[in-house]
Amino acid sequence: MNNFRTDLAIEMAENLSGASGDNIPGVEMTVEEDENLGVRVTWVEITNEDGASAMGKPMGNYITLESEAMKENDAHSHEEIAKILARKLGRLHQLGEDASILIIGLGNRHVTPDALGPLVCEKLLVTRHLGDTTPAELHGRLRAVAALAPGVMGITGIETAEIVKGVVEKTAPDLVIAIDALAARATRRINATIQIADTGINPGAGLGNKRTPINEEGLGVPVIAIGVPTVVDAATLVNDTMTQILSVMAEASPDNQPFYNMLDSMHDGERYGIITEIMSPYAGNMFVTPKEVDAVISCLARIIANTLNIALHPGITLDDVGRYLE
Repeated sequence: MNNFRTDLAIEMAENLSGASGDNIPGVEMTVEEDENLGVRVTWVEITNEDGASAMGKPMGNYITLESEAMKENDAHSHEEIAKILARKLGRLHQLGEDASILIIGLGNRHVTPDALGPLVCEKLLVTRHLGDTTPAELHGRLRAVAALAPGVMGITGIETAEIVKGVVEKTAPDLVIAIDALAARATRRINATIQIADTGINPGAGLGNKRTPINEEGLGVPVIAIGVPTVVDAATLVNDTMTQILSVMAEASPDNQPFYNMLDSMHDGERYGIITEIMSPYAGNMFVTPKEVDAVISCLARIIANTLNIALHPGITLDDVGRYLE
């Protein structure tokens, strides 16, 4: 049984059957790597109800890109990552030339680890309102894109899904893209992973505060979710630290190695459950994020915004995006 808090399909697959994702009925996994860029792309497809039940996620496609370069001040790598993501997004959903897209930036602008969605909206090339005022050189190169950061229910008093549904009914987009912060099981994936899924999203899931889902069933139009794990729960962090400590202590104290090996051999879920129970009176439902999260979130928002700008607008390059957003 998996007790860990994670929104990443790749981590669910790893927990069930290891890094390869083999031997999970109804789940297929393929991996691509670019050693020059240090980028790893994993495509997890849940093909039937057996796979959905095992993974605890709806049937559909989940693309995960991992790269440490996302956390670094490396403009070239960020641009290349955006191009890779744009190509994957194009494979996930085919858009007609006249398609309209509504982008929803989920999250709380005032809480940095949860501000990814609103920050992305600020960097988008929105065009639905332009009409005849579009510059002549961009005719035929832009789709109708609108963006909205609806805030969180604690501020608005309204379920985010209700706001989005109302906007969808009024604007009738062909596709909704929702961006949100997620939670990861592995600390190494924090701020270094982007997941794209065609199954929708639960607002607030990354902070353990699931709300009404935003998906095709509820909105009547396809929904693609883009998320970045920006937090890890404290119990997961303690569990990972304990694993490292047990390994070091077993090597340093050979006489006690059987005892340490016994502790180390406990199933991750069992040990996590014990740690959670012990921590609950003191730390409660605590989440942890890196201290440099302010700068990293800004970089991640730019990567995702650039991904959407070049994926949604035919013939637009990153140079064009910089020119027309200034």
